Amino acid sequence: MQISELSDRSGLTVQTIKFYIREGLLPKGSVVSATRSEYDGRHLDRLRLISALREVGDMPISAIQEIIEAVEDDGVGMHELFATTQHAVGPHVAAPHDPHWRAAREDVDAIVRELGWQVDDRAPARDLLAHGFVALRQLGFPITLKDLRPYVKAAAEVAEHEIGRVAEGAPRARTVHSLLVSTILYEQVLTSLHRLAQEDASARRFAAPDPSHQAFPG
Repeated sequence: MQISELSDRSGLTVQTIKFYIREGLLPKGSVVSATRSEYDGRHLDRLRLISALREVGDMPISAIQEIIEAVEDDGVGMHELFATTQHAVGPHVAAPHDPHWRAAREDVDAIVRELGWQVDDRAPARDLLAHGFVALRQLGFPITLKDLRPYVKAAAEVAEHEIGRVAEGAPRARTVHSLLVSTILYEQVLTSLHRLAQEDASARRFAAPDPSHQAFPG
């Protein structure tokens, strides 16, 4: 296909496609004449991945380049590819020089060890969880493994479900796309379901028995 058709099928402008080629995110097409190059389904798949990384992941070009390089390198194992994508997705929170934060990070590391989870020391989620621990403690909520158990169980079940959906031998770019959707979009789904379940639990425990009662107006 010509670049105009690639533009139509990808939903991206010709200028954007040429920009991705210049940045090394998209390989050049096959030259058939001085003014014409041909593109194929691989270019379309790559553009869809780039679009997902930019629009869903809100990633800078440098982070996308890191993922693209990992996708193209067959020497990068699937687990390393997952780790590269998660690191690029972030979020990367600042680690302040604060004793409360350091204590929280040590607690996070201890919990990960106790659970037996294989997680890189540089995983952004470690710092993110530490910040959550600091905020909870500042509000007077102590952190114990007993309190965390329901969240740990839910997170582990969701993760097993997501990783289990990755087909053996699936294209690497498609695997990254699946991980991106799971990490970003399904986290919103999980948050929404959590809040709906909280309201249901509250209603069953505290609400008046009147079946017509509504907690919210309208």
